[in-house]
Amino acid sequence: MGILNVTPNSFYEGGRFLDAEEALEHGLKLVEEGADIIDIGGESTHPGALPVSAEEEERRILPVIRGLRNEIDVPISVDTYKAEVAEAAIKAGASMINDISALRFDEKMVRMAAEYGVAISLMHMKGTPRDMQSNPYYEDVMGEIISFLDERIRFALDNGISEDKIVIDPGIGFGKRTGRGIEDNCIILRRLKELKSFKKPILVGTSRKTFIGNICNKPLPEGRLDGSLATVAIAVANGADIVRVHDVRETKSVVDMVDEIIR
Repeated sequence: MGILNVTPNSFYEGGRFLDAEEALEHGLKLVEEGADIIDIGGESTHPGALPVSAEEEERRILPVIRGLRNEIDVPISVDTYKAEVAEAAIKAGASMINDISALRFDEKMVRMAAEYGVAISLMHMKGTPRDMQSNPYYEDVMGEIISFLDERIRFALDNGISEDKIVIDPGIGFGKRTGRGIEDNCIILRRLKELKSFKKPILVGTSRKTFIGNICNKPLPEGRLDGSLATVAIAVANGADIVRVHDVRETKSVVDMVDEIIR
């Protein structure tokens, strides 16, 4: 899954393309490099990020979705928790919703997703992007993620979303402890196989995130490619079905090798 952020403030400059034409060109490049899905977002969700209006989100992403839909055959995912934005994106050509709130932030999202029959990713997160890194706490991080995803899957099914449309995401970096002697994200990657009990595709997004910088002493996202590739290799070896990344070409080589060895 190639990341295409149509925002001015995403944490990694290399994944940020506010101009629609530049975003379209980058999306085409990601497909050429081997992306199987393009994930387009118009609102940054890095720690401390403030929300934007649905109107602004649509203004940013819809021209890019329409442009890509005319040029590529791979599925397009929309990274949003707003039902209004997701519906507009689907009408423009998206076929998947990547909802960081797991259907919690907008009560209209679940019915809309069920009505259109699109795939939806349910992600674990504590709090909101604005406050999720304000002293998160867990007794058992993977135990809480499993309990949360179980409840969210049941909610989705009870509201008309089909079994085969649900993807699950443990939410690497979203309300997880890092840099204080506790690395929740590493624990999640180590225990990722436990999510296989849900019999749902597992999406993992580690690309250039803060915990990699903390472990590898790389304060800037630009220096975290090698660490990111290591996390991708472990994630795939431990059962990830989709990896959400900025660096498609390099990641594809890692995934191809790991798949050949273990699958």
